[in-house]
Amino acid sequence: MSEELLYEVKERIATLTLNRPDKLNAFTGPMIERWAWALNEAQRDPDVNVVVVTGAGRAFCAGGDVGRMGEGEPTPLDHKNALWERIHQIPKTLDLMDKPVIAMVNGVAVGAGMGMALQCDIRIASEEAKFSTGYVKVGLVPGDGDAFFLPRLVGTAKALELLWTGDFVEAREAERLGIVNKVVPAGDLRQYTYELARRIADGPQVAIRMMKRVAYQSLRLDVRTHLDLVSSHMAIVRETEDHQEGVRAFKEKRPPKFTGR
Repeated sequence: MSEELLYEVKERIATLTLNRPDKLNAFTGPMIERWAWALNEAQRDPDVNVVVVTGAGRAFCAGGDVGRMGEGEPTPLDHKNALWERIHQIPKTLDLMDKPVIAMVNGVAVGAGMGMALQCDIRIASEEAKFSTGYVKVGLVPGDGDAFFLPRLVGTAKALELLWTGDFVEAREAERLGIVNKVVPAGDLRQYTYELARRIADGPQVAIRMMKRVAYQSLRLDVRTHLDLVSSHMAIVRETEDHQEGVRAFKEKRPPKFTGR
């Protein structure tokens, strides 16, 4: 159902729009398949430098639409496989992407919807946005990665508080906690997000993608291994045209004109 998730590319920015506004963009199985396809397409497309994920209407995403994701009487193994083979396609695909992914959070993000926002590299939120893990209120554990991503943003103790209570976090508090990078008025959300996306899309792409790799890899490595890896990346980026242009621009005291490739 491609109309449930819209995909478009403009000015080297791919936009994924969750498009079930009447259901607060709760996702279905086919919608997840389309979502994973769109992320893979953006990673492969040489004309895409940045990805923006957002929701249509007044919500970002209310999580999974349970009523449309399964039929009959699923077994525990069916439940596990539904997560691993369907919903988990999104974090597993994002884990392989080295292009920047920005969540433009226009409204409520609940349960797996909050998790989907946390999986993006950065989050820009409307003042009207609010967040809740939600799972505890229906007696479930976070099924899509909240318990992985949230502690890395706010620390273990605060993450457990949010997971155990399911309390809503308003946009400004989310910014203070580090859940979102920036909160802007609702009317300015799109302009601010795309100005940031264009700034990144126009930058030195090899360096930007290597920055993303080393930032995430550093969470899994000891410092010596990290520094060894960075020294290899540095040797590569020094050979790029964008690096040469950056040096010329610095010496000539002018803004650099990167290739965007």
